[in-house]
Amino acid sequence: MKLPFWKMHGAGNDFILVDARQLAKTPSREQIAAWCHRRTGVGSDGLILLHPPQAGGHFRMQFFNPDGGEADMCGNGARCAARLAHELQLAPTAMIIETAAGAVKAEMHPDNQVRLELPPPQACRLDGELTIDRGENVHYAFADTGVPHAVIECEALDDLDIRLRGRAIRLHPCFAPHGTNVDFIAITGSDSLRIRTYERGVEDETLACGTGIAAAATTAVLRGRVTSPVTIQTAGGDHLQVALTPTDAGPGPISLTGPAVHTFTGTLEYTG
Repeated sequence: MKLPFWKMHGAGNDFILVDARQLAKTPSREQIAAWCHRRTGVGSDGLILLHPPQAGGHFRMQFFNPDGGEADMCGNGARCAARLAHELQLAPTAMIIETAAGAVKAEMHPDNQVRLELPPPQACRLDGELTIDRGENVHYAFADTGVPHAVIECEALDDLDIRLRGRAIRLHPCFAPHGTNVDFIAITGSDSLRIRTYERGVEDETLACGTGIAAAATTAVLRGRVTSPVTIQTAGGDHLQVALTPTDAGPGPISLTGPAVHTFTGTLEYTG
């Protein structure tokens, strides 16, 4: 079966998107991994399926990492899904997306910008500490913005071996059994920072990560390192903006605004 797809990216975080209304069943883990492979497939940081809604939203988004494993949420992916759903007339300009992490709101803005509203982060802590190779102590903050993120502030962000350090923290026993995503940040101003992310499921650095950007902004604001709204420069060079208003009960809802861009379309070989 020839299955149409759209290739899109949000700040360099790239995805294969498929209108799943035509699918009889979900593609297998092996099929998804083959499509996402960067040498023998289309290549992407994940697969997004657009389904009919089940709980009062405009559509349901199902996200898979490039290893074929399903994840609850992807911020940049949700922004791309919002744009495509609007273009396919599945959703109006302001919409509700159903995800495994709960319902999120999205709104189309000019110049292919999409604003995503995320629920308040969960399990926030600002004073974590762990020990990695050769007894090195690492101080980190943590927030679950749909998926878990450990956030580490660094001075020499460009000099980091992201694969080595990211993998050591991502697989650390304190994040067992599922591990965590790892975000390395550098404060660049009173309301700005840079970020590099090691993504769980990708098992490598990605050019951007929406939930990681949200976690980095949240923990930096709560630690008093920056003020909201926060402008965040990704490894891919794009800038996204995160706004949050902390409350006595916690960090409060988050908005994430940035680009959602088409790159190309094509067809996949789908065996059903």
